[in-house]
Amino acid sequence: MLKKKFNRLLRRRILSEDELGSFARESASSGIALEELLLRKGVAKHEILFCLSEFYGFPFVEYDESVIASYFITLRLDMEKLKQSLWFPRSVRQERAEVIAYLPDDQRVIDDIKKTLDVQHIDFIVALPSDIIRIIEHNFDVNPWFPFAGGRTPLARVRTYFAYRRSTYAHYRTLFAKGRTGLAFIRTGVSFIIIALLFLRVFGIGIFTVLEAPLLVAGIIMLYDGLKWYFPARKIAKKPIDSSCTEPSWGACVLKESMNSEGDPVFNRSGVVMGAEALRAGWENLSPVMRRRFLASDRTDMAEERTSLAGHRTKLARARTGLAFTRTGVAFIGLGIGLLREFHTSRWTILDVSLIVAGLLMSAEGFYWYLGGRRSGIDSFKSVIAAVNKESIWDKVFPLRHNRTGPKKDNASPPVRASHLPGIWATTGLALERTVLADRRCVMARLRSVMAVTRTGLAFVRTGMSITAVGAGLMVYFGEASVGWTLFNIILIVLGLALIADGYYWAIPAKRMRAQYPYCNGDMEITFPDYGVPTNKWGTVIFNQNE
Repeated sequence: MLKKKFNRLLRRRILSEDELGSFARESASSGIALEELLLRKGVAKHEILFCLSEFYGFPFVEYDESVIASYFITLRLDMEKLKQSLWFPRSVRQERAEVIAYLPDDQRVIDDIKKTLDVQHIDFIVALPSDIIRIIEHNFDVNPWFPFAGGRTPLARVRTYFAYRRSTYAHYRTLFAKGRTGLAFIRTGVSFIIIALLFLRVFGIGIFTVLEAPLLVAGIIMLYDGLKWYFPARKIAKKPIDSSCTEPSWGACVLKESMNSEGDPVFNRSGVVMGAEALRAGWENLSPVMRRRFLASDRTDMAEERTSLAGHRTKLARARTGLAFTRTGVAFIGLGIGLLREFHTSRWTILDVSLIVAGLLMSAEGFYWYLGGRRSGIDSFKSVIAAVNKESIWDKVFPLRHNRTGPKKDNASPPVRASHLPGIWATTGLALERTVLADRRCVMARLRSVMAVTRTGLAFVRTGMSITAVGAGLMVYFGEASVGWTLFNIILIVLGLALIADGYYWAIPAKRMRAQYPYCNGDMEITFPDYGVPTNKWGTVIFNQNE
């Protein structure tokens, strides 16, 4: 059987019988197909294909990107199973299929094809195992050795999940912003109510009632409206926010999704794909479709980073809402203590104590949010710094020409000019354009994260100043006659100063890093309205960053 199969090689004296027998034994011991082993030993590929064609009586085919099947055929096939069975349907019509196979005389292969494709007649085409595997991978839109999850369609689905998660987090941040606005309403409303009640407490019902009543009504309305804004933010504050991020591999691994028990997507990476780094290193030798697959993987890595940073920003927004809650609580505590110490015990004492208790509860919960936000702020700042220092995809493509140095200036830059239009690269050029834009969005996401860290640090400062102001105000107004109250005031001042220091510890490095981003540079021009003249004659005011 062996001599008959490779009779052409013996007849043309390409191999001797002894050499063929030796190679057959080596194939059996190594598990490598004899045809693939002959290729490695230097036998011409077309000679081996002619042997298979003569032996089986079928035409042969080599791997080429034009050898494709209908997308609807691949939908019902399992890529890994086909790679193990070494067959692939090129077409299916009624009860007949044209199939590329390595062993067309194997009854198990024949039965598997008929059962899978539901056909009765098979027109075979023979091919080498390596070619069949590449045909299968290409039809499933993956590069050599990559799993099915490395195809552009599964990667697009992962990016869609990421986009949905970022939209959800943006919704959360909007609710948190509304919650902070609601807390500002609450503080203002409580101030109106306290002023009205203080007037009533001091002057009783009289001429000032005309002022007290509107203040009291306005305060109640603002308090109610603020609570309506705040409760939705309070409701989502306990929802889990995932800011985890895997290590980007730039094509060496595949980012894929799975569903947890609650039906939510969970993302993880495959193991390192054997040969992927070497394949990527030969960027200039890749076909356009292979390049597009790598670029799709790159955009998925970038989408993961943006989603992780969005999670961090959402946690920081939650922390800022918590700090606004704390400031509201501190205002309640200060008012309650001030009223309690200023006036004697009376029926109003219940209001004073209620303000203090409510303020303590609000401050405690606000600090609970603050701790989680502080951790996320540290993590997001570290992730931005790490991302800036990591190797980027531009260290992989062109390949490495943007880092090359040479006698000519052109050797130190990518082979792309400003005059080049995306259309000259067709779909591959557009994929590259999308990847460049995705990289730019990542830079913007890092900038937004740094700015969120700055805002959160300044929120720490504002909260610390509020606490310090309450402690200092109570000490200045009431003096140091009471040792207990004096100690309490000092604790407030120290706590506030610690928050101020912590806030500047965040804000100053973040502000310094923000100034390094190109999107923060340049002049800002704002229209200066003058409603006494037509709008086309309005002037502009230019603000320079360095002034």
